[in-house]
Amino acid sequence: MPPGAQCLKTRRDRQSQLQHAATEIYRLLLAGSVAIEAAILQMPKCLNLTFAGAIACLVVGCATQSKTNLGSGRRIQNVRTTAYTHTERGGAHNALGSYLSGRHVMSAASDWSRYPLGTRFRIADTNEEYVIDDYGIALIGTETIDLYKPSRLEMKGWGVRHVDIDILQWGSEEQSLKVLAPRCKNRCVRQMVASLQQKRGQQKKELVASLDPKKAQPKKKT
Repeated sequence: MPPGAQCLKTRRDRQSQLQHAATEIYRLLLAGSVAIEAAILQMPKCLNLTFAGAIACLVVGCATQSKTNLGSGRRIQNVRTTAYTHTERGGAHNALGSYLSGRHVMSAASDWSRYPLGTRFRIADTNEEYVIDDYGIALIGTETIDLYKPSRLEMKGWGVRHVDIDILQWGSEEQSLKVLAPRCKNRCVRQMVASLQQKRGQQKKELVASLDPKKAQPKKKT
């Protein structure tokens, strides 16, 4: 066989092997997904959410990491912000049980399905840095970020402001689910968990689509 024909045959064999491997991965992923979903449906609702959160982290970990990298260094304009302090109903502790921080990197609250736990950002106008380590009932379903202030005077002085923020590090949906899932008896927490699960499901679909060799092949012109 001429060298050129041998090279072409080798290339085609490799392409065939890669396509076969991709097809097997896709088939196994779908089969595993069906089995997992069937098991989840038979669990109590609260365990259902906890287990689903853990599985979603395993299946779409790569997609989440990609999203984290894309979120960092991005400016978000005209974000509605409010303020709160430790003398209010929530007390001096954040959602993780630690003391609210009013120095250096300060505490902030949000709907974790919009700004996940651990999201760090800087307010463009004041250069203050915050990290999302808390959530609040009034924030669920909104894009509002509630900023912690060490005193009522500072809280009232801030009021309601629309500001530009620079994302320094995007938070973790995985960690958000781990914290929230055991608290799913609360209606607002369930709402956040449902929104996070919906996002994870979409990431899973995108991952499965990227592994489908049929969808990856360009359509032949007729």
